[in-house]
Amino acid sequence: MRHQNSGRKLNRTSSHRKATLAALCTALIVHKRIKTTVAKAKETRIFVEKIITRAKNAVAKESAPDKKDISARREVFAALRSKEAVATLFKDIAPKVATRQGGYTRVVKLGRRLGDGAELAILELVDFNVGQEKAAAKSAKKSASQKKSESKTKKSIKGTSASKHPEKAEKKMSENNAGSPPVVSE
Repeated sequence: MRHQNSGRKLNRTSSHRKATLAALCTALIVHKRIKTTVAKAKETRIFVEKIITRAKNAVAKESAPDKKDISARREVFAALRSKEAVATLFKDIAPKVATRQGGYTRVVKLGRRLGDGAELAILELVDFNVGQEKAAAKSAKKSASQKKSESKTKKSIKGTSASKHPEKAEKKMSENNAGSPPVVSE
């Protein structure tokens, strides 16, 4: 019986399980989003939220920018074993989640993998939603290109009306330029 034993074994030995969770946690901190199985995502979520809370509390205690909580950085490095991940955590993530009381991650289920039928999920940091930023940038780019195409069509329409009726186009231009100084051509 597994009374009072929390956590999933993930079909691994203790050392292998710790290494797997550390690798997943490091990838999540560096990339802000990872794709893995649901069981691994749920276990990684527990592991990474404790680390983020430790970093957040350490950053909150630091009063001056020069003063750093070296003890907290060493504890986090012992779990992650990646200088890049520790730097990203303390510099970018911890200040951004300073007001959040917990729940720094989100697990989004994707369905089953074709090869072995394992349930897949995306584990992502809530405050760093990369998908929405990309979608917003894509829609902004799309709207900008639509505005350009509209202005091109308006210009082409003006051009065709001027070629059909040159007198009317010249009259319109003179009316539009009535308040502006005359253009002298030599």
